[in-house]
Amino acid sequence: MTDHHMNLIRIVYFSRNVAAVPDAEMRHEFDRILNVSRINNARDDVTGALMFNNGVFGQVLEGPSVAVEDTFERIQMDDRHNDITLLDVSPVTERGFSGWSMGFVGEKGLKISLGETAAARDFDISLLSGQDIYRTLHSLMLRNERAVRVA
Repeated sequence: MTDHHMNLIRIVYFSRNVAAVPDAEMRHEFDRILNVSRINNARDDVTGALMFNNGVFGQVLEGPSVAVEDTFERIQMDDRHNDITLLDVSPVTERGFSGWSMGFVGEKGLKISLGETAAARDFDISLLSGQDIYRTLHSLMLRNERAVRVA
């Protein structure tokens, strides 16, 4: 079934990381989370992207409404998150992240995109609107995709 025949929605939220682990261990944990998310999202026809900076996650999820809502419910039950704040839930006619079961942008990618703003100690993803998170992730994922094609 094509996206045009589905009831597609987009959810944008932020949450705070509660896992107090060293940086090296955190990178390993991110890899594990991303691998599991990519498998689950591909299975459930959910697409999107995740960013992380200074202990805060910003994420966009999109796809069939039931699948996106179920995914978001699993995230809310995950004890690695707290202060989960839903910024936007909107019906959409097409996906912004159709090529990514779960794209990821960490601190380095945000610093490249946002410059000194992201490098500042007090930069907080939770201060962004849902549209800001969506636009930032979408722009960075497209830039990364173009860079991979050129390389």
